[in-house]
Amino acid sequence: MTNEISILEKNIEDLVFAIVGVGLIGGSYGKYLRKFKVKKIIGIDINEDYLNKALDENIIDEAYENPNEALKKADVIIFSIYPSALVNFIKNNVKYFKENVLLTDATGIKGKLIKEIEPLLGENMDFVFGHPMAGREGVGVGQSTGEMFKGASYILVPTSRNKEENILWMENFINLLGCKDYIKVSPEKHDEIISYTSQLPHVMAVALVNSSNMDEDANYFIGGGYRDTTRVADINEDLWADLFLDNKKFIVEEIKKLEIQLEEWRDALETDDANKLKNMMKMATIKRRGIINAKNKN
Repeated sequence: MTNEISILEKNIEDLVFAIVGVGLIGGSYGKYLRKFKVKKIIGIDINEDYLNKALDENIIDEAYENPNEALKKADVIIFSIYPSALVNFIKNNVKYFKENVLLTDATGIKGKLIKEIEPLLGENMDFVFGHPMAGREGVGVGQSTGEMFKGASYILVPTSRNKEENILWMENFINLLGCKDYIKVSPEKHDEIISYTSQLPHVMAVALVNSSNMDEDANYFIGGGYRDTTRVADINEDLWADLFLDNKKFIVEEIKKLEIQLEEWRDALETDDANKLKNMMKMATIKRRGIINAKNKN
């Protein structure tokens, strides 16, 4: 057993953080950590430009493309990189981690990731998986903001391997980030729900923009509805290809459910069934208002 002090016994300003992936989300974590006056922020990225910009803007204190020994300083490591890159990073660098390091992530897929990562960790290393429901258009540290997580929801995905003290530390950290609320769910539940609330909308937005109807003339007809619906089509293809493929079981099921809804629309239009159209729209209005009202109450 380790004789090192538990992370719960340390003040946040006494902790050294490492951020792996200093892009949009990783850079935003760095800006938040600056507010907390943490002891040190180590930035790790394969993109030298991101690291230099993060240094220039005082988001991080040290920058590494190949961190190696520098990781031994980190009490907490936050991962904001692609799922496959995350697994490979741990395989290559776990020997440099502190014995009782706390790890967490911002990755949009959990089930497959957890199965691959947990066997790689030392006995006292603890990875408390998480997913802040935050983001914006664009990529890179230049798009990061110190307000990224304010008012957002945060999904915690604890496993049987996690220590209660580290789950509690993460709950406190989520509050510090300014998140509006958080929920704890199983990896399976996380991946099932996220396929509907996040991944399917991205599929729909990309499909809509890629429609054969999108030509030069269509540009003159674009209003708020199209812009709002297709906002998330401005997408990081490398990251999202990983996420889609790693969660394909649930996404395919959601596409099938959407196809059923579209069939209802086609049927109502082909049969001139105005009542059916109105009922579908009324139902959607009621459901969406219920979702918004519930979020506003929290």
